Amino acid sequence: MKNTGVVARGIVTPIFRQGDDIINMIYESLMSAANDGDFEIAEGDIVGVTEAVVGRVQGNYATLEQISNDVRTKFGGGTLGIVFPILSRNRFSSVLQGIAGGCDKLIIQLSYPQDEVGNKLVELQTCDEKGVDPTHDSFTEKEFRDIFGMETVHKFTGVDYIEYYKEIGGSCEIVFSNDPRHILKYSKNVLCCDIHTRRRTQKLIQNAGADKCLCLDDILCKSVDGSGYSEYGLLGSNKATDDSVKLFPIDTDRFVHDLQAELKKRVGVTVEVMVYGDGCFKDPMGGIWELADPVVSPAFTSGLAGTPNELKIKYIADNDFADLSGQELTDNIRERIKSKKSNLVGNMASEGTTPRRIHDLVGSLCDLVSGSGDRGTPVVLVQNYFKNYASE
Repeated sequence: MKNTGVVARGIVTPIFRQGDDIINMIYESLMSAANDGDFEIAEGDIVGVTEAVVGRVQGNYATLEQISNDVRTKFGGGTLGIVFPILSRNRFSSVLQGIAGGCDKLIIQLSYPQDEVGNKLVELQTCDEKGVDPTHDSFTEKEFRDIFGMETVHKFTGVDYIEYYKEIGGSCEIVFSNDPRHILKYSKNVLCCDIHTRRRTQKLIQNAGADKCLCLDDILCKSVDGSGYSEYGLLGSNKATDDSVKLFPIDTDRFVHDLQAELKKRVGVTVEVMVYGDGCFKDPMGGIWELADPVVSPAFTSGLAGTPNELKIKYIADNDFADLSGQELTDNIRERIKSKKSNLVGNMASEGTTPRRIHDLVGSLCDLVSGSGDRGTPVVLVQNYFKNYASE
């Protein structure tokens, strides 16, 4: 593969069930793919395994009743306010149903014109046209409808999430504000349902006088009535059945090292292993940021730590070797890459290279390759990732 760069292959596997020997099944799937595709598993390759199959094999599920019981235990029933839930049938509808069962009345505060991950209630341009300032203005549902009418149907799903969440929430009230403290006008007990901004949201609400303010990772962070659990609580959960959710997997650090050790024993090479969930990228058309999981990768082996340390080839070619061409240009660029410093931060020759963590980059690649539907490839093999232009 001298003339080949990064290659990512989706690996077809059997359907994983609770209790399956996932490590052996992954090994056999990799070997079958290698035999069919006439390639070998090599030193430094990367094996990514989607969090969904790890959680399924672990049986890491919880019922909506168990969610309700944990919410009621931690908040004591009564009126509960939730702030900034994302607009998602798969990610939040079941969670919302479980939360609603744990209180007597629910106040849902939605952000607008979009949620945290980019799902739009209304267009920002529409806010401008109607003289609405999302950084300042707050509304009841009636006030919001009086201004925007029924312009709140999601572009891709065709769902009006205001009506959808009202139906799920039962005895609930919906308000709109981008100030998390607004919820305290309705309830002093608050559950922060945002993902990546949750700690700031929680601190603002606590400092503004909440009686109790928790986040989604505080719910089902321990087993309740025999349920599954996760260090991320309900963050990263998905709808499983009409009355249950699958949680983010547990013990993922042990899993990646066990799989790495087993592949070393049976194949004879050291591969890097990671568990991945959502990739972190943004859809340029709909504006949706895909990262609805709390992290891209909850666990990875040591070779995937850190950030890329790369030179920008086109910058070197245009600036340092502008008078060269052909093999002479190639040789000089390769020598420059071989002699690069171990830390290029602040060096113009690295300008424009992606300053993201390796496991976030590789996890995003794996997510794009495996997809989220019916491809049947929950394992991804990435080869040549650490190869560069100067590699022999």
